[in-house]
Amino acid sequence: MPRSRRPQRAAAHELERYTGLFASRTRGMKSSAMRDLMAITERPEVISLAGGLPDTSTFPPENFAAIMSRVAATSTAAALQYGPTEGLAITKDAIRHVMAAEGADVDPEDILVTTGGQQVIDLVCKTLIDPGDVIVAEAPTYPGAIPSFCSYQADVVQIEMDRDGMPIDVLEETLDRLEAEGRRPKFIYTIPNFQNPGGVTMSLPRRKRLVEVAAERELLVLEDNPYGLLRYEGEPLPTLLQLSGGDFIIYLGTFSKILSAGLRLGWAVAPAPVLQKMNMGKQGADLCTSSLTQHFVSQYFREGQWEPYLESLKRLYRGRRDTLLGALAEHFPAEATWTQPEGGLFVWATLPDEIDTTDLLARALQRNVAFVPGRGAYLDGRGGSSMRLNFSGVGDADIREGVRRIGEVVTEQLELFGALTGSRPAPSVAEAPAAADPELADVLQLPRPQDQPGARRSDRRP
Repeated sequence: MPRSRRPQRAAAHELERYTGLFASRTRGMKSSAMRDLMAITERPEVISLAGGLPDTSTFPPENFAAIMSRVAATSTAAALQYGPTEGLAITKDAIRHVMAAEGADVDPEDILVTTGGQQVIDLVCKTLIDPGDVIVAEAPTYPGAIPSFCSYQADVVQIEMDRDGMPIDVLEETLDRLEAEGRRPKFIYTIPNFQNPGGVTMSLPRRKRLVEVAAERELLVLEDNPYGLLRYEGEPLPTLLQLSGGDFIIYLGTFSKILSAGLRLGWAVAPAPVLQKMNMGKQGADLCTSSLTQHFVSQYFREGQWEPYLESLKRLYRGRRDTLLGALAEHFPAEATWTQPEGGLFVWATLPDEIDTTDLLARALQRNVAFVPGRGAYLDGRGGSSMRLNFSGVGDADIREGVRRIGEVVTEQLELFGALTGSRPAPSVAEAPAAADPELADVLQLPRPQDQPGARRSDRRP
């Protein structure tokens, strides 16, 4: 007899039986807005502009089969065995090739191979953060980093970006204020290239000044760079790691966006004392990164296929970005603004203040289209009228149709608001979002603070 499916949400009396067992840090844990949506967006009828999914259908199946066959023929025993926590030498060699493409020459001894880039964020927090410690991050910031920051009970101070990334003068003012309060940040978290979710890129003068500030104040900077090689226009900029010579910079890289997210293979480059502690933290987490995926990546790079494949991805994603920008211009209201990224995977769109994108998501899901609500990228209630849109994971036709559906719902919401205030005609359709679907009900429990959403920017800032 098949086992019945266990309900996903426990009843209140059930939770009470376990509450006393939970660690105190679990009270501050937050779920990732992206992960909350995964179950729904896996449905074939849903157009997902939510996840940061690379298009893995572009990887030729025959290449995958051939590479795995060669791994099986030459390295079966090693690929199925434990490996060193810091990673295999052959993997580090592949990582050095990738970093050299961005102008960085790194010592293999300074590399820690991780289970995806997400593990780097977790290990940095595990290594540096005590409850109440300060992290300075951009606003908005990567929604996937927020659960890690909250799990380690950090106090996250976010600095609003403009079209050139984090304003370093505002950062310095913030650091001065924190110092006056007797609080010293453990690290600054930034995504300088095609920021997730904002889509903007930190300018070269700001990069140089950020490196100087880190050295002057002896502050660590976590440079998250998953998208640096996915540039579609403009001139490449040096990484913070290059500009600093390695001092006070923890560099995060990943194969997820340039090869495959399913490999779960990332890396960190960091000063030796920090790397040593991160290595110990990783030992306690998973002992080592998958040897099988490390051998796959090594074999792939030995065959010299990665650069042509990367170029094909860039051509594909450039076209999809342009399709998304065109669809926004056609279907979003004139009052809306959005970023125009030179690379990466995301556009950050901001709607009129009357729109709450958490509510909007419920209505959009009824039309079988998804996005990430803006509040998922903040810790203080901001972002209520914004959304993150991904253009890499679906084709041009779905991008156009998905944006059309979102635009349709936005129009209905604005008409409803206008009918209530007397400024617009009443909508023809204004149904309340249904929450009978338990997975949809889960999604609707995204954080919704009582604060009013922040003022809409008109200068295309994220």
